[in-house]
Amino acid sequence: MAFEEIKQQQEYNAEQIQVLEGLEPVRKRPGMYIGTTGPRGLHHLVYEIVDNSIDEALAGFCKSINVTIHKDNSITVEDDGRGMPVDLHPKMKRPAVEVIHTVLHAGGKFGGGGYKVSGGLHGVGASVVNALSESMEVEIKRNGTIYKQTYSKGKVTSDLTVVGECGKKTGSRTTFKADPDIFEEIEYSYDTLEHRLREMAFLNKGIKITLKDEREGKKKSEVFHYEGGIREFVKHQNKNKEAIHPDIIYFEAQRDTYEVEIAMQYTDRYNEMILSYANNINTTEGGTHMVGFKSALTRVFNDYARKNKFIKENEEGLAGEDVREGLTAIISVKLTEPQFEGQTKTKLGNSEIRGFVETVTNENLTAFLEENPQQSKAIIDKCLKAARAREAARKARELTRRKSALEGISLPGKLADCSEKDPKLSEIFLVEGDSAGGSAKQGRDRIRQAVLPLRGKILNVEKARLDRILNSDEIKNMITAFGCGIGNDFNIEKLRYHKIIIMTDADVDGAHIRTLLLTFFYRYMTPLIENGHVYAAQPPLFQVKKNKDVYYTYSEREQEKLMATLAEKPGKATIQRYKGLGEMDFHQLWETTMDFNNRTLIQITLDDATAADEIFTTLMGDKVPPRKKFIEDNAQYATLDI
Repeated sequence: MAFEEIKQQQEYNAEQIQVLEGLEPVRKRPGMYIGTTGPRGLHHLVYEIVDNSIDEALAGFCKSINVTIHKDNSITVEDDGRGMPVDLHPKMKRPAVEVIHTVLHAGGKFGGGGYKVSGGLHGVGASVVNALSESMEVEIKRNGTIYKQTYSKGKVTSDLTVVGECGKKTGSRTTFKADPDIFEEIEYSYDTLEHRLREMAFLNKGIKITLKDEREGKKKSEVFHYEGGIREFVKHQNKNKEAIHPDIIYFEAQRDTYEVEIAMQYTDRYNEMILSYANNINTTEGGTHMVGFKSALTRVFNDYARKNKFIKENEEGLAGEDVREGLTAIISVKLTEPQFEGQTKTKLGNSEIRGFVETVTNENLTAFLEENPQQSKAIIDKCLKAARAREAARKARELTRRKSALEGISLPGKLADCSEKDPKLSEIFLVEGDSAGGSAKQGRDRIRQAVLPLRGKILNVEKARLDRILNSDEIKNMITAFGCGIGNDFNIEKLRYHKIIIMTDADVDGAHIRTLLLTFFYRYMTPLIENGHVYAAQPPLFQVKKNKDVYYTYSEREQEKLMATLAEKPGKATIQRYKGLGEMDFHQLWETTMDFNNRTLIQITLDDATAADEIFTTLMGDKVPPRKKFIEDNAQYATLDI
């Protein structure tokens, strides 16, 4: 267990609960405390309570956590930790558990000496969950006694009372129901909770987390328990990929108040998947631990390659992108005082961590390469192929730039550009086929809307290196039109349109083209999705004419409702089902799908990189069995066009 010395510090009582400020602002401005009142904020309530239990596990006092979704969408989180303190708080003169749940920023994480290491991105804790719940009940097993207290909307509804005896058992159980007056919806997604809880179990080896769903039609449960920790995390991420060496490289080290764990393995893929964490928080923007790892990785492989004559003395060395191609790696650091920076506070800023991670990676990775020559050769061969492909891609990029300069044309000929020069006011439609492209060009707002027709299905980038990708005309047209480059050359500041709208037919082929485009954006232009620039248009499925009225519907259910309403009126209805965008004239396409005032757009988001990587690998990769299983498991949710 990390930080052995904390085990000797058995004291966890009211004196260690430090009070910083009151709770009143939370219900007025919930977004400030949990980010959003949408689904992400709703699920964040669960994570806050689970994080408290994880902190007990990090301190060495908790081995199992149970999370239950009840029939009414209330949540119970139960652990076998020490149990929250119930003695009187010296300053507040109320039981410590009450202070924890009714005072903002009161807890063992804020300098009170309760925890050396604690997780949780916002660190808002149980008090904010209480403030945003219509009801909350806390039960504590401690000192051989079971205590209970209830709350509602941030206030105490019953005093702390003794309700029974528990012998030697200890732990805390929290049940809460999110307030429907605060949240847009209070329906929990099992898959969302499952993904996060599995991640927590990977990052904290040995802990057992159980998720149970009691809702009608959804009854299921899973146990996440990984003695191998992040080694099993890498194995999980690579389950649908082909590893090029059998052993998962793993090492860990501790120094002062720092701990680092790294697990890594190379696959036959062309993209990298490096996930970094600090105190269990996914540092999506990277940080000093990621910088230390990457610089050590490049140095170690270059040193090994030169020493063993894979690279001659006068040859150019391997670049960082060469040694990361096909790599799946998990970097997990734990430290006492993490400093988070960046736009979303998910970038680690502690400068001392860089040198620590760099040194640890250097020593352990060098040892692995020396001790495993066969596996090392497979990895080095992969890196050298990546270097050759990088050089070919560089020449292809230079050729494209030279052509543009010589011909005096910087934008693709098929692009119908808009006249607006401000990217924030401009948007581009990627349209399937020349027929629909023609309608879109005619119907668009020429000032703010550009149209780029795409011919057929673009290259599946999941199965190709960058040099081959850059030889695809359709992809080159998109790169040139967007203006922001690709891969390592990508610069979001140069993006020419702040809305990139995929407009494809509402059928299987259209869905396939949309998936190919999203795969390309995710693998090579990730910031487009991260910054919310990618959308999917929603063309109508039906047009209904009755008397002089024209109606458009966008789903089968909407169509059924409309027809039921129209049946009550005189006259005969004429129904047209659109098989594709090409069946609409430009007036109809504008009115239903492109008009700023009437259209519906779906914004493509990237809430979780691990889930996205998994789904794109499954759907677009080489292995058929995982794809077949995915289709079998999800066929019930598909909309069939028969």
